[in-house]
Amino acid sequence: MSLPFRPPIAPMEAKTVPAIPTGDGWQYEPKWDGFRAVCFRDGEDVYISSRKELPFVRYFPEIAEAVLTLPVEHTVVDGEIVVFTPEGAGLDFDALLQRIHPAASRVARLRRETPASFIAFDLLALEDRDLRSRPFAERRGALEDLMEPTSPPLHLSPSTHDRSVAEGWLDDFVVAGLDGVVAKRLDAPYRPGEREMRKVKRQRTADCVVIGFRWAKDQEGTAIGSLLLGLYDPEGQMWQVGFTSGFTQAARRELVAVLEPHRAGKSAEPPPGQNAVSRWNREKDLSYEQLRPELVCEVAFDQVTGHRIRHGARFVRWHPDKPASQCTFDQLQGVGAADLQALLR
Repeated sequence: MSLPFRPPIAPMEAKTVPAIPTGDGWQYEPKWDGFRAVCFRDGEDVYISSRKELPFVRYFPEIAEAVLTLPVEHTVVDGEIVVFTPEGAGLDFDALLQRIHPAASRVARLRRETPASFIAFDLLALEDRDLRSRPFAERRGALEDLMEPTSPPLHLSPSTHDRSVAEGWLDDFVVAGLDGVVAKRLDAPYRPGEREMRKVKRQRTADCVVIGFRWAKDQEGTAIGSLLLGLYDPEGQMWQVGFTSGFTQAARRELVAVLEPHRAGKSAEPPPGQNAVSRWNREKDLSYEQLRPELVCEVAFDQVTGHRIRHGARFVRWHPDKPASQCTFDQLQGVGAADLQALLR
């Protein structure tokens, strides 16, 4: 192998902070809503390493082919695999998830229907040089030179030293596929697997109907594990859009009494809007305890995929004064002020 180190490699991570860092010596970049990937090119061979250090080439052959167009034959590039929406203004994480499929025929079809792109943001090796110990400013400069002659599906992630520009990214692209802003020290080396960078996510809130709950593990009847959140669509139908958990043990016990007057029996089927079989665990029990649509709570969240809150939402407070009928999908469907393709150009 002609590269100075072999795949796979654990990518450098970011630590979540409440605000974008200030002061000299920082570079800011968008945090892309995709799959982290480190691409190794060794002549005509390409290896794509996932965040968990697993091979990605079979799922994204078009990215492997694009990496072969880089102007040097031996290099290691860190970045994000994404899928753009059909109109190109945002990112489609649901479509990206579907690309991870065991059937080669399905991979080939999805490659045509939902082609992936690679957004590069760091350079770890160039020819026989290991750049990981070099300061980020030097690595970024070399990456810009490497990416200058490339074309889609390869992209160079935009960057800025202006904090106000980074703040604008948080505001303008809140639902377009940016997952926040990443801040990097210009003098920092690349430390695989360590949380060297800083990331900031824009928090949003929504008022949701509590349509059900699940018991805490091994504590049925005594403690609540999670609340299931619902919103009404334009036709007045209720759909589950996410869940909220993370309560203290005392709060879990207190919730039993809060929810008891609103219980409507156990459902052996998953809530409306949730698949009958878990994508990741086909044996997972998706039944739940139903509640009448009467309780409203405010939750905080950071990202939406389709009509669902991507990660678990954070419970903020109860809203006893708000009618459940006013909890609608439009809270999740804001429109960003700009499109990502324009940002990349």
